[in-house]
Amino acid sequence: MQPFSKFLRLVCLLSLASATLSSCQLGRFVFYNFANITDYKIFPSRPLTASAQPFRFQTATTPRAPKKLGPTGKEVPLDQYLADRETVAFLIIQNDTIQYEQYFNGYEQSSTVASFSMAKSVTSMLIGTAVEDGLIKSVDEPITHYLPELKKNGLENVTIRHVLQMTSGIEFNESYVNPFGDAASFYYGRNLRQYVNNMQPKAAPGQGFDYISGNTQILGAILDKVVAPKTVTQYLQERIWQHLGMEYDASWSLDKKKDGLEKTFCCLNARARDFAKLGRLYLKQGNWNGRQVVPAQWVKESTQVDTSQGSSAGYQYQWWLPSRSGDFMMQGILGQFVYVNPMKNLLIVRLGKDYGNTNWPRVFTELAAVY
Repeated sequence: MQPFSKFLRLVCLLSLASATLSSCQLGRFVFYNFANITDYKIFPSRPLTASAQPFRFQTATTPRAPKKLGPTGKEVPLDQYLADRETVAFLIIQNDTIQYEQYFNGYEQSSTVASFSMAKSVTSMLIGTAVEDGLIKSVDEPITHYLPELKKNGLENVTIRHVLQMTSGIEFNESYVNPFGDAASFYYGRNLRQYVNNMQPKAAPGQGFDYISGNTQILGAILDKVVAPKTVTQYLQERIWQHLGMEYDASWSLDKKKDGLEKTFCCLNARARDFAKLGRLYLKQGNWNGRQVVPAQWVKESTQVDTSQGSSAGYQYQWWLPSRSGDFMMQGILGQFVYVNPMKNLLIVRLGKDYGNTNWPRVFTELAAVY
């Protein structure tokens, strides 16, 4: 019986250790190891509701999409090119008409995919509507007007514009492989409000671009304050989501179940077609079939090159600007994209399990040249 007793004790200790680990940030990191497009299943969330009258893109009777893609002389069929590069969904939409739509690796039209940092662009939309609604006076206000607890940390000179532009100068470790880094704390931790309260300056604001998720979570904390008693998700539902004719229910992940805060730097979970509608909203300058959902001026400021106050030519108000030709995009880790090309009236959505060792912005511009 003694060997069995030792074995039973070992099993109990391992079970206890597993339970302890799973209840903390380090445990989540060790257990799940790295972000995955199915992570919407592991976090609590708030729901976003589909429309009773969904908007549906038309489908081309004679689709226009390249049959092959790849380096000259090594082109392969488009479907194969995408599937081989960890893609799970790919849409090409021009003039509100689907020219190409395919799903791969076990995914289909109704499959939910985590957006990761594409959610940053949606957070920016909400800041723009909050300004229009008078909930935020100006993006040139210090963040401490809304988060006074950050004054003690020396962040009184950081403005909302600084965090929008990623020029805040705030200290943040964006590493996705360090279980003790800030990115892991924000992603796997359970107290985002406290993490934001602990943020410290690294450099003077407005001096240079530094992409950190902490900036977007500050925007989320501001939204959390100004839209109360609504939640950030409820504000998104009422202000934007319900007007876009979303075809499916969606969700926004939280740090914890009770009184949780939305992970506004990531973790908006939806389907490919509905992500495309967020791109269409900005393609139409914030107007959705006659309703001005997001101010046109906000869309303009979010998608035009501005290198003042340390801003990057490739990034504006939580949107990426891949070239100087007027195109822009939402982008998330593991290769989640909504690419918008106003000159071609074109949308491209790419969702994937990984980047697939591919420069997707270059692929998008190559595809845009076909249309």
